[in-house]
Amino acid sequence: MHKTKEILVTGFALFSMFFGAGNLIFPPFLGKNSGSNWELVSAGFMITAVVIPILGIYAHARLQGTMFDFAKKVSPVFSALYCYTVYAISIALPAPRTASVTHEMAIAPYATSGTLLTSSIYFSLVFIFVMNRSKVLDLLGKFLTPLIIFILLAIISIGLFAGGDTIVTSQLKSPFVYGILEGYQTFDAIGAVVVGGVLVISMNMNSKADYQAKKSLITKAGIIAGLGLLTIYIGLIYNGALYSTASANDATRAEILGSLSEVTLGHWGRTILGVLVALACFTTAVGIITGTADFIKSRFNNSDKAYLLTAIVSCLLGIVIGQYNVKYIVQIAIPALMLIYPVTIVLIVLNCLPQQLGTKTSFRWVVGTTLVFSIPDFLLAITKPTWLRTLSSYIPMSAEHLGWVLPAVLSLLLVSCYELSRKTNLESS
Repeated sequence: MHKTKEILVTGFALFSMFFGAGNLIFPPFLGKNSGSNWELVSAGFMITAVVIPILGIYAHARLQGTMFDFAKKVSPVFSALYCYTVYAISIALPAPRTASVTHEMAIAPYATSGTLLTSSIYFSLVFIFVMNRSKVLDLLGKFLTPLIIFILLAIISIGLFAGGDTIVTSQLKSPFVYGILEGYQTFDAIGAVVVGGVLVISMNMNSKADYQAKKSLITKAGIIAGLGLLTIYIGLIYNGALYSTASANDATRAEILGSLSEVTLGHWGRTILGVLVALACFTTAVGIITGTADFIKSRFNNSDKAYLLTAIVSCLLGIVIGQYNVKYIVQIAIPALMLIYPVTIVLIVLNCLPQQLGTKTSFRWVVGTTLVFSIPDFLLAITKPTWLRTLSSYIPMSAEHLGWVLPAVLSLLLVSCYELSRKTNLESS
């Protein structure tokens, strides 16, 4: 049995790994847009931003391997491609987004300097920290996360008791699906696949506990982390709906969070939150680029040159993409997420299944089917040719950009039935 303290410490560490400051801009935005349908939007958002990521941690608790092992049952080549794709997306989208969030929350309200200047200085500093691997960031992270949580809980609590405005009637056609798709933008499911592997490796280095003990600890810690995310996300979504008039109708995601903090905590509260979010964004960017550089280094015989080149390319990408506003980065992320997120969700689910269902055959067919039926959503996010819209209209749930769901479920059921019947026949003969 694990001590309560050990479970809480691991759970808080997991929460800190998931708690990307950039994610905080999404819940208030969802609340403002959903209005009276904030509960349905919250339910959808929780599936892809909380439930699936925590299942990802549970999958790693069962697997107790590296990120490469997560997709290896499909094939080693596919697993390598998947890992490269995840890290490429990470340095091209969520890492640059941290610079954009920093500019919109901590620079733009107080200075007129350009976004290119911000991203250039920001990623120059990121590069220095990536190359020096200072423990300062680890120490900062330990203090930053509790401080941000404290301020967010203050915003949520004051917002709830202050009463707010009358929640406006929602104009969303599919609030539940809207919440699901917005949850993609947190990158938390992808984060679970990466973070889970890091956690397992760390535990294997620092603990002599057996498989079952580690599985129990990681699972319980994952539940604690999930409850923390659930509390923060739902609280911010509800407050976003409650104070929808605190910001302009065309306000950006960062502006909505800033306005919400100012309404509840005043001008200084907004300033303090902006500074803390900027620092937390910085630690996130350093973590993403360091992790990517470490992965590339490991694939090239621990080459320091591979690490250096990866760090340089990542920071240059950060400067170029990070100069754009958050809204633009969110938009350009949609095609990539439409392709990688369904595959990631399916891999998480398959790794959670019992061994008799999560076979190599199941992995190959279900992941293959998911990829095929994700392609229309991916292409439609880039361009909208008439022939493709006509074709996708025959796929159930494709109008909601979830055309992969039913084919994936059906392929899993068919393969599972085949595998079980085959096993039964072998046992009877």
